[in-house]
Amino acid sequence: MTVPPRPPALVVETREIDPVDDLLLFTDPDSPLAWLRRGDGIVGLGHTVAGYETGGSPEFPVPDGFVMPPPADAWRSLCAEAEIDDPVGLHGTGLVAFGTLAFDRRSRASSRLIIPQAIVGRRDGRAWITRIRSAGADLVPPPLEPRPYGPYWSATLGPGALDPEGYERAVRAGLEAIAAGEVHKVVLARDLVGTVPAGSDLRRLVRALSTDYLDTWTFAVDGLIGASPETLVTVSGGEVTARVLAGTFPRGADADDDAAASFRLSHSGKDLDEHQYAVQSVLDALAPHVSSVRADDEPFALELPNLWHLATDVAGEIADHASALDLVDALHPTAAVAGTPTDAAIEVIRRLEPFDRRRYAGPVGWVDANGDGEWAIALRCAQIGAEPSRRYAAYGDTIPVVAHAGAGIVAGSDPDTELLETRVKFRPIVDALA
Repeated sequence: MTVPPRPPALVVETREIDPVDDLLLFTDPDSPLAWLRRGDGIVGLGHTVAGYETGGSPEFPVPDGFVMPPPADAWRSLCAEAEIDDPVGLHGTGLVAFGTLAFDRRSRASSRLIIPQAIVGRRDGRAWITRIRSAGADLVPPPLEPRPYGPYWSATLGPGALDPEGYERAVRAGLEAIAAGEVHKVVLARDLVGTVPAGSDLRRLVRALSTDYLDTWTFAVDGLIGASPETLVTVSGGEVTARVLAGTFPRGADADDDAAASFRLSHSGKDLDEHQYAVQSVLDALAPHVSSVRADDEPFALELPNLWHLATDVAGEIADHASALDLVDALHPTAAVAGTPTDAAIEVIRRLEPFDRRRYAGPVGWVDANGDGEWAIALRCAQIGAEPSRRYAAYGDTIPVVAHAGAGIVAGSDPDTELLETRVKFRPIVDALA
């Protein structure tokens, strides 16, 4: 195997700045780079200084015969060569990469870590800027000036490769796979496709999601924009936490109906079984990396603006110096987005879904030089600027957009109910796009 060249050394400087009210004003309207929750978080600006990409690109070419290392190993090598000056020392300061990884290792989509020229962040009332450059290069940082939002815009969306009738057929085929003993659970998704006007200020979409869904992770990384309620893993100072979501019910029309919906979900044998598969997959994946792990005895009903989820919080102490990216690799894909047994469920997904999920249901988040970071599962999202195909050739001066939503299929699942669940899960991104 060809020995990879030493990664270029980076010089990183973090400094505290005056409080920032709206982080999104500092990122690129055409290609925002953001990770937000309740107004706190980080955004990237300027061009890409360094990073990682599975397939190689003009930005990060891969020598002939070189096998790309896993993201966690590539990140460790890059950080080992970096010179970091970070007197602020908050979660998210210093050298940070934004990341979005493909759902399936056979996907045509690339997995990327992106290190921008500058990062502006806010946490607990404090704000900072991190400037990053290659060693020996002149530091010409992008100006730290807010850019007003552009005009409002809306997207046009319609059925994709798997329309509602096709999805119900796929669910029935999934139930046949369960009855045949192939899997205990399989998560099947469907797609919506469409376009957004060229030149749209995509920060409008990020802002709508972050405003309407405060308790989610709102993200924009390499054109993947969404608001996920599901924490894949958070690592901070040797502590690891995760939130497992599986089991869904729409919100009620009034207070009494809503309370009844929460009760039905919390006592649904089908949803509790589906949830337990997801929790166990996370516990099994974390076990080799933690000295202890704690999980709620029973799931709780998590209230979101448009639905209820069964949720379980998991926490542990890292025992082997694993980074957030190491744990992302160990955890993904969970039973919550693939099924169980995982390998068999992936095969069923490949057989029944007539599309490449690309980065939908894959990990999205950030990692720092200490290995700390925050990663969610890319749900309630859309990929803006998917690669062109015949489907989009006639749209002219527009940008393609693809969104996905899925549901967990277990014995006893009903195709009509599962289709309704995908409609409810589409709502955040569809409403924001509209």
